[in-house]
Amino acid sequence: MIKVILLILLLLAAGLMGYVWLAPSDPARWHEDPRLVARPSSPNFYLQRMVGGDAMPPVLQISAQDLAARMDRVATADGAKLIGGSVASGHMTYLTRSLVMGFPDYTSIVIEPAGDGAMVLAFARARFGHSDMGANRARTERWMQALQEER
Repeated sequence: MIKVILLILLLLAAGLMGYVWLAPSDPARWHEDPRLVARPSSPNFYLQRMVGGDAMPPVLQISAQDLAARMDRVATADGAKLIGGSVASGHMTYLTRSLVMGFPDYTSIVIEPAGDGAMVLAFARARFGHSDMGANRARTERWMQALQEER
């Protein structure tokens, strides 16, 4: 009887993981503008914007077009996949997955001109679960650090 229960639990876990990996990522649902989103009620997100965010975006002394291209290089080098928007528009949404379980996270980016430079507005969030254990904040901060270091 215990073997049957364990087999059922194993099959349920495999089915859940299959769903997590195979569930489609509809850009119409996940491609959002960080300037306009409402703060989610769960803590599984990170928001970087001028007003109402978790952090203020730094102004980088680079054109918006060059910053968008740099952002795309940083994100894709980190394993992200562009699923919505375009570099040319300066509004992109990337899909990333957690290392162990493969849970999908979505990071929507808007590059906004600011004086002689530009800044990155970001809305990073988990698709599943209540908490992301700080993963979206850590990824956004890692990308921002890489942007500032890239020449």
